[in-house]
Parts: sequence; structure tokens; C-alpha cells
Amino acid sequence: MALSLMPRIVPQTKDVCKGAVFFLHGSGDTGIGIQDWLRSILDDDFKFPHLKVIFPTAPLRPYTPNNGGRSYVWFDRKNISPFVSEHETLDETARSLSQLIQTEVDSGIPLSRIIIGGFSMGGAMSLHMGYRYFPQVPGVFTLSSFLNNGSSVFKTLETVSDKSKLPKLFCCHGDLDQLVLPEWGLNTNKQLEDLGISTEFHKFNFYHEMNFKEINMLKEWILKLIPENSSQL
Repeated sequence: MALSLMPRIVPQTKDVCKGAVFFLHGSGDTGIGIQDWLRSILDDDFKFPHLKVIFPTAPLRPYTPNNGGRSYVWFDRKNISPFVSEHETLDETARSLSQLIQTEVDSGIPLSRIIIGGFSMGGAMSLHMGYRYFPQVPGVFTLSSFLNNGSSVFKTLETVSDKSKLPKLFCCHGDLDQLVLPEWGLNTNKQLEDLGISTEFHKFNFYHEMNFKEINMLKEWILKLIPENSSQL
């Protein structure tokens, strides 16, 4: 059964929608929560003239790092660490996110004009969506995120012969982050780069958070992949 992800949508500011950005929140947050956080950083919505921005909310489920208490998380995990195995709930959520993305495709937006990314756990989930489920998208972004060692993302990429058409990757991480250690994010980026992914990795002097410069760099990167003056759908 599909999970209800309750997406919050920020529409494009001009008349024609030419694509979509999926922005996945971190553990314990919601789509509305990260939308509000971005608004507080930018003093405006995270928006584009020609792209809608979709903020889904993760399922409410028992979360082991929260002593089994229920939390809005994309998947459960034994610990916040790359040194544990991935949890089966990851693929359960991926199926529901796939349906949400397919809804946009069915509405007329091709995968070549959809970008997937997120903060913390949302970034990890986005790596699975972009490199395992929808490798046709042009880009994936992660903010303060990591993959488990031996992740199924790495295993999938090992089987891909032509990496040139896979999504480009934009990564940011705070070098003071004490929840998701910066070396975890850097190691994930290096493993993906070694597997043939075109990546860029940016470090910032902050903790487990987002900041103005980082988000504006992200917006510029998105606009390079799907520019406003590109041909209409």
C-alpha cells in the first residue's frame, strides 16, 4: 500500500511550469517544516520562475534512534552511522516517492526536468531515488547527508556501464557538524565520484544546518541544470 506523503507545493512564479524540484526534509521534520526553515533563511520562499518545488512529508513510523518513538522519517535505521546496514523501510518509502514523482511525469513534466534532493536523511533518500529508481533525472542534491557503507546505491552503480548520463550531484556539508560527521559526507561523495558520478562537494563553517550561501549556491546549480530560458514543455 502506498504511503501518504502529504506534499506541500510552492508553485512557479511565472505562468508556465517547466519542471519540478523535490526537496526532502531531514528526520523528525515535515515538508511544511523545511519549507518554513528555507523561508527563514532566504526571507522568501525557496522558489523559481519556471519550476514548482514539492516538499513531501515522510511517513510517521517507529524510529530506532528515537528509542522506538514515532517520528517523521523516510526510513528506520539501527543508528545514525554509516557503519550499520540499510533498513528495509527505505525501499517501502521509495515506492511511495516513486508514485509521487510519476504523478508529475503523468502531468507532462519529463524526468529530464525533475531534480531530487534533500537535507540530512532526505539527502540520503534522494541518492536512492536518483541513482536507483530514477537515473533519468538530471541532478541530485544532498545537504549534510551520507550513505551507509555498502549502500545499495553503490551496488547499483557498480552494475551501470555508461555513467555519463547519470544525474549530476551537488553536495554540501558543515565542517562543524556533530550529528552527521563531515567525513561521512565526504566519504560518500568520494565513493560516488569513484563510481563515475559527476560531483561537486562544498564545505561550510557551520553545524548540522543550512545557511544562506549554501541555499543560493544550490539554486544557481538547479538553474544551470534546468534554465528558465530553455524550451517549454
